[in-house]
Amino acid sequence: MFELQRVNDLHELPPKDEQFIDVALLDMNHRWLNVGHESIVRAIRGLTDELARATKGDVRVRVFSFDVRDRMVVPKHDGRFGLYVGSGGPGHLDPHENLGRGEAEIEEDPSWEGPLFELFDAIRADEDVALVGVCHSFGMLCRWAGVAQPVLRGAERLGKSIGVQHNVLTETAIAHPWFSRLATSVGTHVPVVDHRYYDLVATDGLPRGAAVIGYESDMEGRDRVLTMVEFARNAGDPIPRIYGSNHHPEIPNVRELRELLADKLSTGEVTREWYDSRAIVITVLERNDHDEQARLLTSEYTFRGLLRVQLERLIERRTARNGRTVSAAL
Repeated sequence: MFELQRVNDLHELPPKDEQFIDVALLDMNHRWLNVGHESIVRAIRGLTDELARATKGDVRVRVFSFDVRDRMVVPKHDGRFGLYVGSGGPGHLDPHENLGRGEAEIEEDPSWEGPLFELFDAIRADEDVALVGVCHSFGMLCRWAGVAQPVLRGAERLGKSIGVQHNVLTETAIAHPWFSRLATSVGTHVPVVDHRYYDLVATDGLPRGAAVIGYESDMEGRDRVLTMVEFARNAGDPIPRIYGSNHHPEIPNVRELRELLADKLSTGEVTREWYDSRAIVITVLERNDHDEQARLLTSEYTFRGLLRVQLERLIERRTARNGRTVSAAL
């Protein structure tokens, strides 16, 4: 029902199979060990199981994870993928600035940026395709759309933002057909998991079709630091088609996160030092357990719920193509 394949070269892609729904995962981690990529994979795997039970049908999903920044593998938008998901990652949000200076930067070849922006252009032009990006992918979307520029969080910005923070929903979000549900469920100040060095400071004006959904709330007068943006939404559609968050809505609940980290340690994939550094997040989440339900609801509306709706639509399209009746459960 579910398959994952890493793509280090476009020639490794197997032929398209109409029995499967193919999802493109844009891995922006540049080989850095992380929990975000696997959390995204687990979320899609869980949704696959959930939708298979709900429809009582044959739901098959393949996730192809493209190594964008290290191997510089960017998929072509040729009609194969109806859903793209962009991960977080290290370093400056402009790859030309990643010169390995200080802990906020890495060293990389920036030549992947042009093909990535071309992919974003193609996705924006195709109303049947969706893209959801988190953290580093959000920063790339902001630069591509011209809505914000990255600014390093120095001492005057309280340094690196890490742990459970709160974002503020905009008036646009409160009136939005999808995000208004989040405001009703949680309120206008929503808890999120942060792990970032850079703010996305808004530029003047928004391109047509873009809308600011949330901003940072840790300091007075910071409403120009964007944290959630809808970059495109089809007319009459309640959910965004291209959307990004500067936090980590893919991070699961405490139990699942503990299991994920334990699996990585037991298989030897990570060192004890790396494990301990990430296990701190568990401690932070447990310390903020009064926010846990609200955080998971925020993740539902800013990540998992968006993926669920898009996968449902792709199932409907595949079913229609294959001449079968769509289940009433959808």
